[in-house]
Amino acid sequence: MRKSIATVCLSGTLTEKLTAASRAGFDGVEIFENDLLASPLAPEEIAARTADLGLRIDLYQPMRDIEAVPEEFFARNLRRARHKFELMRRLGADTVLVCSSVSDQAVDDDALAAEQLGRLADLAQECGVRVAYEALAWGRHVSTYDHAWRIVEAADHPALGTCLDSFHILSRGSDPKGVEDIPGDKIFFLQLADAPLMAMDVLQWSRHYRCFPGQGGFDVAGLLRHVLNAGYDGPLSLEVFNDVFRQADAGRTALDGLRSLLALEESGGVSPLPAPVIPSGVAFAELATSDPEPVGELLTALGFSRTARHHGKPVDLWEQGEARVLVNTGTAGRRTDTTLAAVGLETADPAASARRAEALLAPTLPKRRTAQDVPLESVAAPDGTEVLFCATGRPGLPSWTDDFAPTAESATATALTIDHLALTQPWYHFDEAVLFHRTVLGLSPHDTVELADPYGLFRSRALSARSDGPRLVLNLAPSPEEGGETRARHVAFAVHDIVAAVRRFRAAGAGLLRVPANYYDDLEARFDFAEGELETYRELGILYDRDERGGEFRHCYTGTVGHVFFEFVQRSGGYAGFGAANAPVRLAAQRR
Repeated sequence: MRKSIATVCLSGTLTEKLTAASRAGFDGVEIFENDLLASPLAPEEIAARTADLGLRIDLYQPMRDIEAVPEEFFARNLRRARHKFELMRRLGADTVLVCSSVSDQAVDDDALAAEQLGRLADLAQECGVRVAYEALAWGRHVSTYDHAWRIVEAADHPALGTCLDSFHILSRGSDPKGVEDIPGDKIFFLQLADAPLMAMDVLQWSRHYRCFPGQGGFDVAGLLRHVLNAGYDGPLSLEVFNDVFRQADAGRTALDGLRSLLALEESGGVSPLPAPVIPSGVAFAELATSDPEPVGELLTALGFSRTARHHGKPVDLWEQGEARVLVNTGTAGRRTDTTLAAVGLETADPAASARRAEALLAPTLPKRRTAQDVPLESVAAPDGTEVLFCATGRPGLPSWTDDFAPTAESATATALTIDHLALTQPWYHFDEAVLFHRTVLGLSPHDTVELADPYGLFRSRALSARSDGPRLVLNLAPSPEEGGETRARHVAFAVHDIVAAVRRFRAAGAGLLRVPANYYDDLEARFDFAEGELETYRELGILYDRDERGGEFRHCYTGTVGHVFFEFVQRSGGYAGFGAANAPVRLAAQRR
């Protein structure tokens, strides 16, 4: 299906927005009136620029407070409409959006609304324009799509149809199945937006917190199926009001929007994509640094051994049990703080994983390898993290481990695995990152968690495959561009006995993050513990959480090296979370 985006979704001038939409691959745009008014270009010049970019102007919007008003007001509305229809002729646009009235002058009279919209449609038809009537969720008298359709049906005019907007329908909790009762040729336009589920005024919710389909909590795919069942064959168009999008790079935002529509088409059964190959685990976490000594000391204390070295690159492989960490010092002489730079994900078919990533517009990274190197497919996540698709030791497929020559050290037999990876995101890439990992990698998002940080609000959202598959936690910390732990990422290792693991760690001369005594006093008030258990946690700096089903989570943190730290976790009883209740204590301790 054709794909369109409203200029209000993007930052910049109108010409910058049009260029971004074209480069991303959209077929058309909705031109928002404010963008046109602020442009120095004449409508004919905008039309020519749009055509040169391979775009069509699918909608001009909005016209407000038109219907169900006293006659003297409606006469002025028709005069205004005649000017706008002439403007649209100069633009080459043939459909205008008319929003249900919010004016104090509007009366609750469906017959009057239908009669006046019919007269507006008469004028539109004379000018070669169609009118798409949309119910605003906060409309004064018309606030639901079925009410708007009843008025359109009563007007019975060929130049008058309805516009359906997923936000206005789903934010009110309306049943979208009724959309199928609207004839497809009377659905003149479809606007799509998602949003996080929030309890707030619907107008403010709409104006500041909309997001692209797949980034929020609405069933936009379900709505799309109903619209298609009705027979709609027009463009899928994004209309998103979002404070972050208005400040972010227009090109990235447009690309993210198109990715959301591609994934939405797949979910709605419109257009198939290469099937996702769900990752089965984490092959490795790769740290980049110009000074390997501090992280090497920390890994040694954690029980890791440097078991192998890449045959042609300054990359060491550290192992313990099934957990693998690569330490890459190939920074070309630059001073680089230690950071979590790449993730290897286990997949049964790396080539298929790469095909899906490419179909969903993930940037493929250049292959910097010699003829002797194992070929690996990789893409860049929105935050710049390299994601490599791996098949470790899988018969018939190349294994990245073949690039490494063993050292004299051997891995310890401790049963250690990577439980999850936590990746702190720039504030303007958070929703983009959620959509990327959900659609490209096939991971399922958990609910968003918001926590109090000593210097602001800490936002977090986890994504996972299966209970035994890889888990990623995307964090949006306050002031992510500042130094310190607000930008830090970490690797969490799963252990069977966290107390024994911590004692070994401390015996190796390393220390854990110091936890205030007040925290353990609070634990004693909240939970019952076996004799001596809480005292052990207090002594060792172990944090604790318990879910409503009795599942338990014990975890602790190392100090930070550069922008990386490590975590030990022990899960029992089916606990599936990440100890969110303890995050404020951890964040405050790291700040100290």
